[in-house]
Amino acid sequence: MDKRILLLHPSDNVYVVCQSFTGRERIAAAEGEILIPGPVDVGHKVARRAIDDGEPVIKYGVPIGSATRALVAGEHVHLHNMRSDYIASHARGGRV
Repeated sequence: MDKRILLLHPSDNVYVVCQSFTGRERIAAAEGEILIPGPVDVGHKVARRAIDDGEPVIKYGVPIGSATRALVAGEHVHLHNMRSDYIASHARGGRV
């Protein structure tokens, strides 16, 4: 697997980028060769495989949000194509 991407957990459907991509680059991934179609900065995510519209985005083995449209393998995954599914649950008075 290309050392410019990192899989944090086996169930993740995204890789974390360890070195910036300028775009139109083919890289070796665990699933085979994937195309990084556009620029992606260090620390951002790229799709490990196709992700359907509304499907959870999994990082660290847990859902961190949902895709707002269908994504292809290698595509930059960020705020422009995913949303947070975080629901605040505050405890008042220090009681849980």
